[in-house]
Amino acid sequence: MNSPAILKVALDTPLRRLFDYLPGQSLAAVGCRVRVPFGRQQLVGLVVAHGAGSDVPPEKLKAVTEVIDTAPLLEAPLLRFLEWAAGYYHHPVGSVLAAALPKLLREGQDAREAIRFWSATPAGQEALAAGTLARAPKQRELLAVLCDHGPLSGLDLSERLPRWRELARSLLARGYAECVEQVLEATAVGPGARAAQVHALSSEQQQALDSLVAGLGQFGSFLLDGVTGSGKTEVYLRLIDEVLARGQTALLLCPEIGLTPQLISRFAERFSVPIAALHSGLTDRERLAAWRSAAGGVARIVIGTRSAVFAPLRELGVIVVDEEHDASFKQHEGGFRYSARDLAVVRAQAAAVPILLGSATPSFESLHNVVLGKSTRLSLPRRAGAAEPPSLQLIDMRAHAVHRGLSTPLATAIERHLAAGGQVLVFINRRGYAPTLLCSGCGWIAPCQHCDARMTVHQREGRLSCHHCGAEEPLPQACPRCGHSVRPLGHGTERVEETLAERFPGQPIARFDRDSVRQSADLEAAIDRVTSGEARILVGTQMLTKGHHFPDVTLVGVLNADQSLFSTDFRAAERLAQTIVQVAGRAGRAARAGEVLIQTEFPQHPLLQSLLAEGYGGFARQALTEREAAGWPPYGRLALLRASGVKPQAAIEFLTQARRIAGTPAGIALQGPVPAAMVRRAGRHYAQLLVESAERPVLQRFLASWLPQVEQLESGRNLRWALDVDPLEVF
Repeated sequence: MNSPAILKVALDTPLRRLFDYLPGQSLAAVGCRVRVPFGRQQLVGLVVAHGAGSDVPPEKLKAVTEVIDTAPLLEAPLLRFLEWAAGYYHHPVGSVLAAALPKLLREGQDAREAIRFWSATPAGQEALAAGTLARAPKQRELLAVLCDHGPLSGLDLSERLPRWRELARSLLARGYAECVEQVLEATAVGPGARAAQVHALSSEQQQALDSLVAGLGQFGSFLLDGVTGSGKTEVYLRLIDEVLARGQTALLLCPEIGLTPQLISRFAERFSVPIAALHSGLTDRERLAAWRSAAGGVARIVIGTRSAVFAPLRELGVIVVDEEHDASFKQHEGGFRYSARDLAVVRAQAAAVPILLGSATPSFESLHNVVLGKSTRLSLPRRAGAAEPPSLQLIDMRAHAVHRGLSTPLATAIERHLAAGGQVLVFINRRGYAPTLLCSGCGWIAPCQHCDARMTVHQREGRLSCHHCGAEEPLPQACPRCGHSVRPLGHGTERVEETLAERFPGQPIARFDRDSVRQSADLEAAIDRVTSGEARILVGTQMLTKGHHFPDVTLVGVLNADQSLFSTDFRAAERLAQTIVQVAGRAGRAARAGEVLIQTEFPQHPLLQSLLAEGYGGFARQALTEREAAGWPPYGRLALLRASGVKPQAAIEFLTQARRIAGTPAGIALQGPVPAAMVRRAGRHYAQLLVESAERPVLQRFLASWLPQVEQLESGRNLRWALDVDPLEVF
């Protein structure tokens, strides 16, 4: 049988197509990387298919320059999954494959892990015997180790001589030592030892675990709907323990980088198996090492943020998505805009393994899937141990004195809980000192010069900052327009911290926001201050709501709860309810009772009343009824075509033409185009066109036929545009 004449190669370009190349000297298998000529460049691509012919004339076909991999980099099931993702989100397959690979692999580095081994040369052995290194005792010590025990890896040498590297380079330069790289081949995944179980399960936890274990070995979607503090993580641990004992691996997705070190620490304490972390906080080499560990079968558990959904695990046994409701699982910027949670479900189905979605505030999509019978709901309605749910109470801001954002009832409650030895958490979802700088004379408000937004005051650093484009400028002492004095208006975490420090002197405060916690080490240090009891008051943004366990927090105060009550975005109420419930769940997680006080100027608002009377479940049922009546997701399907240009009307003109060529397709409604909620951002002007359909297949068929025409529009050549399927934000 003749070998295929053509390689179909995916390249990381904006073009929605594969590129045909001749095999060259050797045939690259499907899933292997190749280096190919592309214009004046040499690009690294992935072979996704073999073909017998090409639409390109034979004389114009070019040959592959180099076959990089001797074996497929991506196995067939993972490759098919990525191709499906490219089709569903209507994104170039080359860009999707690139998003699934570490940067160094995209540049052509070896996918196999290579370890350097050091040993003494014959000349080194002679030098040691002759005493040549008498004046270099440290080099002599290392050379003696290499002669007696070599070849040794860098890890082995680090255990024997912590500062060996510079010495080894000196021995290498003198010809007394040599270094050889050895490539580690992939290993088979075998059964792991059972972890010691240190916590007794509640009856609800045991029932959930039994259902999950019974579902191993086949696809099934499970929603673990458990109140905050109910022990969802313990169920994850027990389930993964069972998977490891069966000789399989596990993938755990979490929403934030800040949660990854904590999860890894907890899993490392329980399991004596290699664990790999995959998230955007890693260096390129760290990401490559983690990828290699997963692909080679070394890592038995992979923990990561949304991009970890593409991790190349061997013998995958289960996927767990923690805090599945979190918007961080949606990639909403750049070209490839995907939902890691939704892709995780598809990957689990393709791999015939169960997926567990866990949350105290499940997304409406997940709740709807339970109603449709697509997912099985497992309930943890009680907190673990003796902990009771906190009491919730609204504080009417119109009826009480307020000092710099802090009402009298909340301040009194803080004083009471601190006196009783509890810790207090104050939540405000706005960082900086104040959201606005106002002139008391002419009413001037400090604007961003590049966005339709106001500059945020950062008092401590003496600067104004735009939280949309990142622009900064010095904090003015007077109005640049009329010369009158200026003052900050509103409250952010920095100002609340200042207010609390003045009101409760001597009480150490820990602040959690992106200004004070820039790296994972900063977060760990702040958490240590809280768990050790050093910090008595916590102030922060949504960073505080995600998975943290602070057993001594007995009071939670929610400031500025009204921020999303009247938003035009149909998801705003859902997100606000999730935030309130999640932050309220930080209170009373141990033996001491918790109290939650929510400041609002609209205490009779249906959302707040529903949450207080029926909890998140009751609120969700009511809100889903409203969604169904309006035809919004999960009862309808959306796609959003977004565009931006330097000229004010360029994006609108492009989207107008895109709508015109769409015509009037059956089952499709097009809304717009309209300017985006923030028209100008970072010097560019944004607009959008909304595509609606009651049926997913109808929407997908329309997008597949429409987008190739949109790509041909001349007006789109000098713009940036992207399609967002299943957008989380519409307005």
